[in-house]
Amino acid sequence: MTHNKKIFVTGGTGLVGSHLLHYLVQKGHTNIFALKRTSSDMRLVADLEGKVNWVEGDILDVLTLEQVMQDTAQVYHCAAIVSFDPREYEQMDRINIEGTANMVNTAMELGVEKFLHVSSIAAIGRNETLKQADEKTEWQDSDWNTRYAQSKYQAEMEVWRGSTEGLPVAIVNPSVIFGKGFWNKGTGRFFKIVDQGLKFYPTGSTGFVTVQDVVSYMYVLMQSEIINERFLLNGQNLPYRKIFNAIADTIQKPHPSIKVNSLLKGMAWRFEKAKSLLTGSSPKVTKETAHNSSTDIQYSNQKSLDAFGLEYHSVMDCLKEMGEAYLVEKG
Repeated sequence: MTHNKKIFVTGGTGLVGSHLLHYLVQKGHTNIFALKRTSSDMRLVADLEGKVNWVEGDILDVLTLEQVMQDTAQVYHCAAIVSFDPREYEQMDRINIEGTANMVNTAMELGVEKFLHVSSIAAIGRNETLKQADEKTEWQDSDWNTRYAQSKYQAEMEVWRGSTEGLPVAIVNPSVIFGKGFWNKGTGRFFKIVDQGLKFYPTGSTGFVTVQDVVSYMYVLMQSEIINERFLLNGQNLPYRKIFNAIADTIQKPHPSIKVNSLLKGMAWRFEKAKSLLTGSSPKVTKETAHNSSTDIQYSNQKSLDAFGLEYHSVMDCLKEMGEAYLVEKG
């Protein structure tokens, strides 16, 4: 794709979207549009002033989408809500499902050349017996799937619907993403929790990937002729304990030393639920996150490795860089 063709990015002020915008600018793209809310935190994209055309609105506003997506060649749909707080489920469903449907419908109506949807390993689904997963793993309705997972799965169904109606699409399913950016939400929050003296560690494991790898893979996928496929993006499968220990080492804090058993999990989410009801704060642990912290699923990255020959960066090195950045910002 030529560098002056129009690119539209949703979720541009979030972790993935902001890194993507920087990457597109570095690659020489000059016709980039991105969506933001009036209340969006612009800290991660402040240095892109004059290099990105910002449009106020959100993906529930169809009229705005129809205006901004005129003459768009490529769409990177990064916008989503990640929440395990029941009070936010309704809004999460609207953004993740209805918002994605709006994006797909508008892209089809306006003849977008290629549409990339950022999904999640959560959309692959979980069940009691699942130990390994790849792009061919079929979704199964299960109590092990969080409300967030259900919303991302249904969002994928909207994208696949678009593909059957003629929209060229691609889907990436990143595992848990690490990258410098925010310390009060997402995985950046892990550093703050460890810094405050985390004593407990979960017993499970999952996949982890750097935001750098997610963005570079998204870009090469969009430049390729591959359409109507999904790719699981996963740098390494690691135990949560190893992740928390690495974070503790980078910010010179003690390792969490108490294993979370079933009793402690039950106590933790119930305590946080009661606390959130009394104070109105978001719970640090919910029934869903407590349950999933003990799962142990290995996510395959073989398809993504085979497609373009890209290599994944070390998650441990990323954690070290994040720790150094966290200490600098903390002062």
